[in-house]
Amino acid sequence: MVKAVVGEETQLQLAEDRLAQSSIPAQVGLVIGKLSSTLDRGFVFDLVPTPQNDAGQPACSILEPAKDNRKKGSKPKSQTSDSSSLVIDKDWVAEHARQVSRMMVGGIKVVGIYVWASEAAFKNSTMVLCQTVKGVAEAASFLGDGLDERLLIHICYSPRRWTCRNCTLSSNITSSSLRPCDFKMGRVLNSLQTFKCLYNFDLRLPIYQEKISKSETFSDVLSNGISIYAKELQVAKAMIDGNLVVNDETCITDGLHEVELLLPFMKDIYIEACSQKDVIGVVKFSGSVCSFSFLNSKEPISQAVTDIKDDIIRSLQNRLDIICDEADEDLGPPDDGIREASDDSSSEKPISQLVLCSLRKICNFSLPRRVFVPWLAGLFICDHLQSSETLEVVKDHCVELMSMEVPNDASTILEPEEEALRVITRSFWDVVLPSSSPPSPSQEKGGEITSTENSQKTIKAPYVNFIPAVFVLLLSVLVGYMLVRNSY
Repeated sequence: MVKAVVGEETQLQLAEDRLAQSSIPAQVGLVIGKLSSTLDRGFVFDLVPTPQNDAGQPACSILEPAKDNRKKGSKPKSQTSDSSSLVIDKDWVAEHARQVSRMMVGGIKVVGIYVWASEAAFKNSTMVLCQTVKGVAEAASFLGDGLDERLLIHICYSPRRWTCRNCTLSSNITSSSLRPCDFKMGRVLNSLQTFKCLYNFDLRLPIYQEKISKSETFSDVLSNGISIYAKELQVAKAMIDGNLVVNDETCITDGLHEVELLLPFMKDIYIEACSQKDVIGVVKFSGSVCSFSFLNSKEPISQAVTDIKDDIIRSLQNRLDIICDEADEDLGPPDDGIREASDDSSSEKPISQLVLCSLRKICNFSLPRRVFVPWLAGLFICDHLQSSETLEVVKDHCVELMSMEVPNDASTILEPEEEALRVITRSFWDVVLPSSSPPSPSQEKGGEITSTENSQKTIKAPYVNFIPAVFVLLLSVLVGYMLVRNSY
């Protein structure tokens, strides 16, 4: 349980000054930082205000009690202000948290919410604040750390003071779920250490016969494959700066630390899948994922490895979610790095919604690539770009979601993933019914889609030419043997 919280003094003071100068009665936003279960402490890096919703309304406002002129006299102004409460658009704050969590890297997360309000409005809104914290936690959940708590920071402007509460998450959250914890400001960012990992992977995900009746789509197969791969990645060993991580010692050196993950040798899943009668296809998922992790100097070095692993899996899932989100918004034919040669009605669907058993050609498409933007004191946040998008999209996202300006110098934005992640699937019909596949062009532009007939010719041709070659070789040996024998 988090018993004490330390906030970055520089950033929190800037946030307080911004709020004081705005003269707004109330504001809600996200707390960005890290919760350490090993240290029982929380670290707050920055506060990010939730923008106005689609209707142009603020996510948080003050609700004053209705005046009743029929009653004798009127309530004193102080009594009226003591009855005020907060109105929060909980769903909008949760959606903001979901979007911002995609921009976080290893060791940096959405750890709660903050609210700028008077003492009376805060006390009269405990339940709605707890529900907002729970919604944010569900929208920006942590992977595998088991933490069931988030922070609620109250910035009171009359009198001016900061308080922090630990909100324990449960199915039936109440005001009693809030517990006070020690809060102070200090230097947090300067003590963080940076770890980087460029991880290459090549997954082959089987398409099972039993799932055809369920109309399994691309997104279903990839999501299931990522979940399985997450379990395998958790047992991977790690090397940091060439040294194997074997204990929970702390890192005492400064600078950038290179992390290399080592998976145990495993059997080829593709070969194993093809030998099973219930497997009728394979989806190949390959590429490179760049990950950064930021570790407090007092945390064990093994925590950096855990953050790297979680960040890799979260990044893969985020890219798939982006594809699915765009499919929900645009039901037209996809064109962002996607090539799909089916002539049937499935070609009208977004790539993530294509039913695998209905495909008649090899399908090849790319997922968004990850770029990194400088944030605070050497820290990075990230964004994901489609093949048709430019860095201007990243700048817009940073302004809209993080309330920050991106430097005009594009060279400060890191693009370590030179190529996008690729997804290729073998057609259901090519795997199950190769002899009855409908005729198709042998090659599309780019050479990514090949018909079954031509692929069979390519395989059989070397085999047919091999027989005469063996016959000629044997005949030559026999003739040579006879000539040598006769010479003696």
